[in-house]
Amino acid sequence: MPSLLDWLDSPPLPNAADELACLHRQLATLRTSQVSLQQRASILERLYERSMSTVTALLGSLADAVLLIPIPRKTRQLIRSLQVLLQALAEDFLTTLSLKDDHSAAGLRQEAGLALWRSLHTLAQHLLISNLAASPAAVGIWRQLHQTYEIARHLELAGDTPEGVASTLQNVYYSAILLDCAQPASFTSREVNFVAAYLALFSDGVSPADKAAGQAPEVFWIDPTQDAAAFACSRKTAPPDTPVHYFSCARLAARLKEQLAELDAGASAEQIKLPDFAETPAGRGVLQRLVTYWGDPGKRRYPRRRQNYRATLCSGLDSLWRLFQDGKAATIETSSWMITNESPDGYAFMHVSGKIGGISVGDITAIRTDSGKNWQICIVRWALSENQEHLELGLQILATRAVSARLALPSHNSEHTHLSVLILPAIRELRSTEMLVVPSGSLEDQPTRLVLIVEKENIKVREVTRTRLDEQNSQIAVFSIEPVRLASTPPELG
Repeated sequence: MPSLLDWLDSPPLPNAADELACLHRQLATLRTSQVSLQQRASILERLYERSMSTVTALLGSLADAVLLIPIPRKTRQLIRSLQVLLQALAEDFLTTLSLKDDHSAAGLRQEAGLALWRSLHTLAQHLLISNLAASPAAVGIWRQLHQTYEIARHLELAGDTPEGVASTLQNVYYSAILLDCAQPASFTSREVNFVAAYLALFSDGVSPADKAAGQAPEVFWIDPTQDAAAFACSRKTAPPDTPVHYFSCARLAARLKEQLAELDAGASAEQIKLPDFAETPAGRGVLQRLVTYWGDPGKRRYPRRRQNYRATLCSGLDSLWRLFQDGKAATIETSSWMITNESPDGYAFMHVSGKIGGISVGDITAIRTDSGKNWQICIVRWALSENQEHLELGLQILATRAVSARLALPSHNSEHTHLSVLILPAIRELRSTEMLVVPSGSLEDQPTRLVLIVEKENIKVREVTRTRLDEQNSQIAVFSIEPVRLASTPPELG
């Protein structure tokens, strides 16, 4: 214990990874030490504060490392070490709490609320790290989170804000739940961080609901005995005779719509108390998707069929532009994948071989099955990677062919005179207009009327108007376009 106390009094190590290793050792020392309950609680609190500083520092340095998947092995090991520490802290706070018999006195009630808040917070951070790494939650974490919150409910502490923290226990709990309801596998790591920051501000928009409200699209249910987050009532009905908790996201979805309207009207993110990322094209795209995920998740449109056949994948707008410009895959990097299931509008893929080159949710891709001749253009809707050797993608089909084109930019743009883009043809069964795929944010300050140059055997110049924004994320933007209709010239008189 003297060495542990001396270490707590010393400044943190300059290398956060070395500090993490020390925290593991010091927490193990505390667990085996014979100290009073009060002293154990005091030391655990100090270890928690130092751990959170280390977690924050490491997550900041890992932000760029987890932008693309799969994540390097060394980075994944560091992430796992962080999660082991966080889970151990959560367990120790509950253990310390269980050793205290009476929580009714005001001082003891405050200590109990803070211990439960710390336990919930560390588990929520554990789950956040899994989402940042596009990895499934560890076995038992969700059940541990539910059980901790049930203790808070039993002690009537869920609505309290312990001294020294900025939110209630309920807000911490539902922030973790709502992040999972937002399908975090469909976001990049930066977008996940943005959703987490948004929930830290507005998770109080959740309202309790009862079974009678279960038919509403914005209502979800939680089974505290399951190792899972929450289920949308519109997608899955709660099992009968099971004590579940219902909650509604109606107020949260309504607030999101109001904030989007204010952003569209010219308000800054700071003015409406949103994170700065909300002002970016990707940020607004995230907010639009959150309205659907929390307000109307809906049912799956098409059933999926299990499959087991190979396909070749090419990713990235630049690679696809060259592919459809030259018509040959030999000049671009491709990888081999196994299709594990499919539906009329997409596929689930598992990586088999070949360099991936770093791929991200929201990327534009082209796939060709071993038995097919044509390339299909898809967008990466979700990604999961349990380990360095395993990577799965969910792809949504956008078109069955594409045309490479160059978008002419105004002459006052001194850096670039054109932009490489893709034109996706109309599909009678899905949409009546063509679509234009461009890098995200590239048309923010451009006019609605665009000039496209298609270079094949001959050079063709097309003038089009973008009519609607169909997709916006960190990688690409997809617009519906229509040919410019010239006004008819009136006949000459005389």
